[in-house]
Amino acid sequence: MRAVVQRVREARVTVDGKVAGAIGEGLCALVGIAEGDGEAAAERLAGRIARLRVFENEEGRLDQSLLDIRGAALVVSQFTLIADTSKGNRPSFSHAAPPEEAEPLVERLAAALRDLGVPVETGVFGAGMVVELANDGPVTIVLEP
Repeated sequence: MRAVVQRVREARVTVDGKVAGAIGEGLCALVGIAEGDGEAAAERLAGRIARLRVFENEEGRLDQSLLDIRGAALVVSQFTLIADTSKGNRPSFSHAAPPEEAEPLVERLAAALRDLGVPVETGVFGAGMVVELANDGPVTIVLEP
């Protein structure tokens, strides 16, 4: 399991020209699920996302989390994060979890964030999505459970 987390001023995901999810200040989390990942990993990753201290305090230091600022999360499934490019220029996705395993884990991660008190919006699993965001900083972090 892997997430690319970006601090955003705002973000939204659209499917077929319709907004599926949108947030203001918070984190956009692109989430890839690998074979063998489970609910415990999804819950750990949700905790790491919620507590990641990438928001500025009064002195301008990155010392506050999504929970501290009461920000929101936009969770978007992205199996391409599990790509293996070690054997040439064409990525292999053979280690990505199949959709029937990945979708419930993305949903579990979103639910775990909600359980922590984070407002969550999501994309549409398996759909062609357009993700638009205003990366604030820019701050981009790669997280694993």
